[in-house]
Amino acid sequence: MLNQTSVTEFLLLGVTDIQVLQPVLFVIFLATYIVNVAGNAAILMVVISDPRLHSPMYFFLGNLSCLDICYSTVTLPKMLENFLSIHKAISFLGCISQLHFFHFLGSTEVMLLAVMGFDCFVAICKPLHYTVIMNHQVCTQMAVTVWIIGFFHALLHSVMTSRLNFCGSNHIHHFFCDVKPLLELACGNTDLNEWLLHTVTETIAMGSFFLILLSYFYIIIYLFFKTHSCRMLRKTLSTCASHFMLVVLLFGPVFFIYIRPASGSSMDHDRTVAIMYSVVTPVLNPLIYTLRNKEVKGALKRVIRRRP
Repeated sequence: MLNQTSVTEFLLLGVTDIQVLQPVLFVIFLATYIVNVAGNAAILMVVISDPRLHSPMYFFLGNLSCLDICYSTVTLPKMLENFLSIHKAISFLGCISQLHFFHFLGSTEVMLLAVMGFDCFVAICKPLHYTVIMNHQVCTQMAVTVWIIGFFHALLHSVMTSRLNFCGSNHIHHFFCDVKPLLELACGNTDLNEWLLHTVTETIAMGSFFLILLSYFYIIIYLFFKTHSCRMLRKTLSTCASHFMLVVLLFGPVFFIYIRPASGSSMDHDRTVAIMYSVVTPVLNPLIYTLRNKEVKGALKRVIRRRP
């Protein structure tokens, strides 16, 4: 990745410039990060170790937990370091690497939720053919595909951003390196970068969201005409309730930032939204699945009982 920039490092201005809040925020985000890693690691452990959870749904849940651990690790450790640091610097290479892995893991998670929606559709609407359609080979191929697409999607942004010329300010008004704040610092024409950001990224996000809506639409139509009972409909849909809650938590903040009119404080809104989907959502995922899923709770209890 060759660039023609005179900037060798960037300064991350962080969540807030109010110094008295820095230690408080450090404690809050450190606790959040520990809960996130511990919770998702526990789910990943039981999914791997418990034979009763060796099914497509929990295979994808294990992938989701792995993504959430890595996703938060891309941004939170550097954020925590900057809370206690005066010189909040990140090298040019470190910045591009952070940008790459943030978009890699984020886009992969978005597409994985679409795959999990399809899994719900097949489980409910095609129960007799479920084991044939969602066999181990197909599940593995689907998971590998979304990871590969996510990687190359991020590689596109990281390569294109690294080739920009940064000749002015190196102050990033964010707590991590992202494409939008870096484009604001770039000298020269950034039209192609902005087009790629809006076209490619929004295509992945909106495409995945559309597939999720389509899956739930067919599920509701199928159940309504099959059961003719709202009670049975609610009971069956409760099996996908955890997935639906994750979709709302992930896509909700993103749609919120897109429907707001452009303003001078848009970067403040971006930071707020980024905290939601990079910090809050990953820590809520294991809580949602353990509180609403009896099989996961049972597996965790069995693991705890086996310990001396």
